[in-house]
Amino acid sequence: MRERAIRLVFESGRPVKHVADDLGVHPEALRSWVRQAEADAGKRPERLTSDERERLKALERENRELRKANEILKAASVFFAKELDAPRPK
Repeated sequence: MRERAIRLVFESGRPVKHVADDLGVHPEALRSWVRQAEADAGKRPERLTSDERERLKALERENRELRKANEILKAASVFFAKELDAPRPK
């Protein structure tokens, strides 16, 4: 449905609102689909392509996981440092 709606906007030359009304889609949803399709086609260099968006999401997810792992390692190093500094009975 999305591809068909985008194709209708490009091929018909009609305003996005008219095509959206005909298809029963919210005009802003269709407008964002069209913008993304234009970005993917290289017509909107100011927007990220779908591939770039996916890559960005993957990098953000990896960054979150690495930050979480780093916090765990910091906590573990503090714990073991305290263990090493604890007085030992003689």
